Amino acid sequence: MSMFAKLALRCAATAPCQQIAQSYACAAIGTFASRSLSTDTSGRLQGKVSIITGGASGIGREAALLFAREGSKIVVADLSEEGAAATAKEVQAMGGSAIAVKVDVAVEAEVAAVVAKAEDEYGAVHVMFNNAGIMMSSDDDAVNTSEEVIDKTLAVNVKGVLNGCKYSIPAMRRAGGGSIVNTASFVSFMGAATPQVAYTASKGAVLALTRELAVVHARENIRVNNLCPGPLRTELLMKFLDTEEKKHRRLVHVPMGRFGEAAEMAKGALFLASDDSSYMTGNNLLLDGGITAAYVTPE
Repeated sequence: MSMFAKLALRCAATAPCQQIAQSYACAAIGTFASRSLSTDTSGRLQGKVSIITGGASGIGREAALLFAREGSKIVVADLSEEGAAATAKEVQAMGGSAIAVKVDVAVEAEVAAVVAKAEDEYGAVHVMFNNAGIMMSSDDDAVNTSEEVIDKTLAVNVKGVLNGCKYSIPAMRRAGGGSIVNTASFVSFMGAATPQVAYTASKGAVLALTRELAVVHARENIRVNNLCPGPLRTELLMKFLDTEEKKHRRLVHVPMGRFGEAAEMAKGALFLASDDSSYMTGNNLLLDGGITAAYVTPE
């Protein structure tokens, strides 16, 4: 109960102001009760339309399922047409609405077609989760990483995000606003002696791109934020960390002592996509098990 309500009830004990005080107390308690009810977090994307790139697996798949449970219609976009369709079917099986679209996010025309499909099918775009990304096993240091690896990584991880923003922003203007969530990474904030320079550079670029777009579009009711996962137990990373030694080399630096899960990242994406983060733009949500805060980790 608020301090105002308590004071009003005390005042009610004195006869001269009893009737007035009781009225104020009831109003205050009623306000408190209505605020309590507003903390219900179900349906946080009710009536929204969300495009999720990289939606066939990992964070994208988990986000598609979670966003659907929160009331959003889902456009699952992925290079794997079969994988996108499988995620869309999962959403439909739980009573949600979803369509699947094949897309190479590095190709501008294909991303434009995804946004157009979303508007044609559902009438609007409110959330763009630019989640598709790659991490190539031959990505190494500056001396040993090939031009091919650099070009392909930047094309998907940077140009792909920019393409998603380029075509979702006009759609969000038509919808009256929206939220863009770009997947960056904790490696945007830390260096590593196990280098992947193309991947690291690409995620650093996403941070800068997000800041810029957030400021440009802040007064159009369009928010742009970064989701920055730490080391995750996803197919993408586990293919790279294919020995216990490689896994231990990373986990020793994580205070929580474990890899994160895709479902945990999806919850962060939901926060950024929904009005729960309505006063947040141009910022970074680090979900990293504490790694960016650590110097010496627990034994």
